[in-house]
Amino acid sequence: MTEKVETKAREVLDNYLECNHHRKTPERYAILDAVYSIGGHFTLEELGDLLVRRNFRVSRATLYNTMHLFIELRLVMRHSLVDGTKYEACYSNENHVHQVCTVCGKVTEVNAPLVTKAIEETKLSRFRKDAFALYIYGVCSSCQAKITRKRNIK
Repeated sequence: MTEKVETKAREVLDNYLECNHHRKTPERYAILDAVYSIGGHFTLEELGDLLVRRNFRVSRATLYNTMHLFIELRLVMRHSLVDGTKYEACYSNENHVHQVCTVCGKVTEVNAPLVTKAIEETKLSRFRKDAFALYIYGVCSSCQAKITRKRNIK
């Protein structure tokens, strides 16, 4: 996690916990640090495994509840993808475009400034947009090559 993003994410969490009279538990901060250290999409199982490797065990319930809190605070974004639910740290990069392979489930971020600008400038009726995630579904080059090879063998 970069120092600036780490500081901002921790400030958001601190402010929420203080304003709502919740405890500042080591588990919440360990999970936050792990989430922002991953640098991409992850499952809850992968996050749990990372915490175990860091010698910090948390219950599955704590992991789910903390991730739910982080989603509400917009520190984490949840994605429903072809290969299941994935999560991603989003404090410093809220708006983004993904390309999703419908064969293997691989997800990659796409830099699409014109798309981002168009969505940001779109006026919505009686709705305040905070952030967006756009999914472009198709077949990645690796899977397309495999499909082509299979066709050529026949």
